[in-house]
Amino acid sequence: MDVYRTSPGTGPAFAGGSLETRTLEPLITRDYDSRPALVYERLRSKYGPVAPVDVLGVPFWLALGYAEVLEVLRNQRGIWSKRLADWPAWTEGRVPADWPLRPALAVDHIVFQEGGRLRDLRAAYHEALRPYQDAAHAQARRLREVITRYADELIDVMAEGGPAGWADLSAQYARPLPLMVVGELLGVQGDAGDEVLMDMWRVLDAGPDSAAALDRLLAALGELGAARMAHPREDMPSYLLAAHPGLTVDEMSRELMMIVGVTGDYTGVLIGNTIAEVLTANPEVRASLSAGMIRETVNRVAMVNPPMANLTFRCPSIDVRLGDVTIAAGEPVMLSVAAAHADPAFAGGRSTDAMFSSRAHLAWGAGPHDCLGRELATTIVTIAIERLFERFGALAPTLPADQLPWRSSPLMRGLRSLPVRFELAERGRPAGTSGPSGTPGAAAAASPAPERQEAPRSALWRFVRSLRRQR
Repeated sequence: MDVYRTSPGTGPAFAGGSLETRTLEPLITRDYDSRPALVYERLRSKYGPVAPVDVLGVPFWLALGYAEVLEVLRNQRGIWSKRLADWPAWTEGRVPADWPLRPALAVDHIVFQEGGRLRDLRAAYHEALRPYQDAAHAQARRLREVITRYADELIDVMAEGGPAGWADLSAQYARPLPLMVVGELLGVQGDAGDEVLMDMWRVLDAGPDSAAALDRLLAALGELGAARMAHPREDMPSYLLAAHPGLTVDEMSRELMMIVGVTGDYTGVLIGNTIAEVLTANPEVRASLSAGMIRETVNRVAMVNPPMANLTFRCPSIDVRLGDVTIAAGEPVMLSVAAAHADPAFAGGRSTDAMFSSRAHLAWGAGPHDCLGRELATTIVTIAIERLFERFGALAPTLPADQLPWRSSPLMRGLRSLPVRFELAERGRPAGTSGPSGTPGAAAAASPAPERQEAPRSALWRFVRSLRRQR
């Protein structure tokens, strides 16, 4: 048996027996949906830094301690694998065919690779992302302009009925904005592009239609990959193929699925979580935003409310000690970034009124699987937050913080809705609107502005416009 160096557990040690013979704690409960921090702390108090849990009917170890999560992520001795072939319960058919998370794990893309295959794909992604992440590159400059334009257009839609009113900043801003960026990266726009990300949401939400959504998603992305193989363009799929020309259509569809998930869903959740943290008066987050440190604001939110609360599994190739337990070879370990960030060993040393947050958070991963698109995602989020708070002079949530509705997912932690009352700042108003009563454009605020005449837009735009509340 190999032994890892980890921090001492905070709960009683226990030994012996395989994961599947233990009494498991259900992870997805009503408390988890509304107050996951309490669930993590209850598990930490009872079991220490590693707990046996039931994830929608499948047994996992859940790593809760910061040191334990970081140790597995670093994988310095190469014993932790993300390959499905190294998870016996999967290969032996003990994971139910209708397990809701199965579609999210069954796609054999870069996230579930190890060794030489992982290194080759990461090198290709590095080259494909370079034009968008190198600030000196023309593509990066153009992308910033595109993100800013889309953000402003979404804000303009919210304000079409006047410069003050009601909006859902999740449905009308945080979620659609990254989808539009995905369309630019992939070189697709319109209804087909909308459905790509909408199906990714269905897969990650692990709902009853996730399997069908996965089939549709892979088919659409396969068609896109085949088109770029035949006729390359100046877009991300073409750059990826140029860096790794040996990819098949099937492999391209799976890699593009990963791009859609990270750029779309993860980024959209981080935008929504950042807005929520600022509006619900988290003093540290609000202080960093007020000081003009947009990236620091995003960094703080990634620490206090990471979009991907729990990372996908790792399996050790040998028996290994982790925290207070022995993990048998092949037993899956889910890594809880949210719980690790709340671990007193990590969070206890941070001042509650410090202006700068720790850069040691794990929201972007660590080790051989750390996020290659961190700069791209951060750029999207920072522009989204900057434009929102630049153009709105007042934003107030219409629900208390403890009543905001969160998506129920074992992996993601994001809002289903973020309803607010808003008032545009004078400098942020579209032409033809104005300020409070008594100012030159007060009439525009009192009565809805006429619909703008424009060319037909995608289903996403039609959906966003349909969400405008009559004032």
